[in-house]
Amino acid sequence: MLHATSHCHHDSRLPVGTITLDHRGRHLRRKRLITDQGDIVMIDLPEAVLLADGDALVLKDGRTLTILAAPEELYAVRAGRQCPLAHLAWHLGNRHLAAEIGTDVILIERDPVIRTMLQGLGAEIQEVVAGFQPVHGAYHGHDHGHGHD
Repeated sequence: MLHATSHCHHDSRLPVGTITLDHRGRHLRRKRLITDQGDIVMIDLPEAVLLADGDALVLKDGRTLTILAAPEELYAVRAGRQCPLAHLAWHLGNRHLAAEIGTDVILIERDPVIRTMLQGLGAEIQEVVAGFQPVHGAYHGHDHGHGHD
């Protein structure tokens, strides 16, 4: 069994394997998982972390496993003629929805009720399947391996 005891962001070492997880599954502290190659890995991190696509788990022997974002069923929400993207972002945030916010698109998990609301506001919505990395709220811890001194 492999044993991961730390993590790093976008490691340049050649990984020994990959682990594909959805956005909820990438929030880890202590868990047993199976790599995409079929190896069992015990993850035992000092504290809970939220890993992004391309981050790495570091094994006890220094080798790494790359984290990959699993494809998820999402809506790509774009501004309509009557409704700017910032207005749509406010409505989604007001409902505390997980959202990945880009310059011209917001990705959210599919929900028919939210789709109806967004269409009523004039948004353009497209069903997509993609990796999902929602932004985190103001109360979310953000340790990413370096200080802000």
